[in-house]
Amino acid sequence: MISFEETGAMLDEIADALPAPLYRELNGGVLLLPEAKLHPSSGRRLLYVLGEYHQEAAMGRYIVLYYGSFQQVCGRLPPAQFRLQLHRVLAHELTHHNESLAGLNDLERKDQQFLAEYLETGENE
Repeated sequence: MISFEETGAMLDEIADALPAPLYRELNGGVLLLPEAKLHPSSGRRLLYVLGEYHQEAAMGRYIVLYYGSFQQVCGRLPPAQFRLQLHRVLAHELTHHNESLAGLNDLERKDQQFLAEYLETGENE
């Protein structure tokens, strides 16, 4: 299992390798929290939230990744594949951020469609 500290180091390396303009106005940065987070629609089959983009008046704009969720979903992956999943989730959340800056919500609508289809298939039972 990849530790919280190792995951943080991986995430820092991934974030540092991405172009700086992707982070414009992301005043709260990218946070790695130790807990797992379940999606509110999670049923008997657990649906974990790996990352979230937040835009709040008090805290500003920031991204959260959940180490505990990564461990539940990706914890058995080899380090290279675990790192790839970290990269994918960070890129996904940065897309939400940049779409928000542009006044778009295409990825948000795509996420909602994916969730609706997931729930319709009975995968949540």
